[in-house]
Amino acid sequence: MKLFKYLIVFIGIFSIFIVGCSNESSNKLQNEGNKILVEKRVGEENKYEHYKEITDDSTVRKAKDILKNISWENAEVSMAYPPHYKFHFVADNEQSGLIYDLWISPNKDKVELVIEGEGKYVQLNKSKSAQLFETIIGVKLSEVE
Repeated sequence: MKLFKYLIVFIGIFSIFIVGCSNESSNKLQNEGNKILVEKRVGEENKYEHYKEITDDSTVRKAKDILKNISWENAEVSMAYPPHYKFHFVADNEQSGLIYDLWISPNKDKVELVIEGEGKYVQLNKSKSAQLFETIIGVKLSEVE
């Protein structure tokens, strides 16, 4: 009977450890990388070209902080047109598993993000949209053509 109690305690502690590690790895996946590669849509088709590479540590950290504090919705979305920009984090020339698709709202005051293949969606408020867009793209959202 004593052995059974120890077994239950061991299984409980092991379960807590496993859950903690899985949450840590999912957050790490979203934020791994020391640079950001940004691609811009060419024309109206689903074709993209290299737009910029962000290697400044403070800029990369700022983008990670913004993304980390987003409350993502679990949703499969179907947009009317392909994303305006795509970006992902890169560490030691290895791309992280997450590709972020970015759409600019028609009023050019908000952005919408989707994580490809993850079923995650969010429309950011005006201030967060402006912060993220300027951090990633390098232009004020209100100045987009």
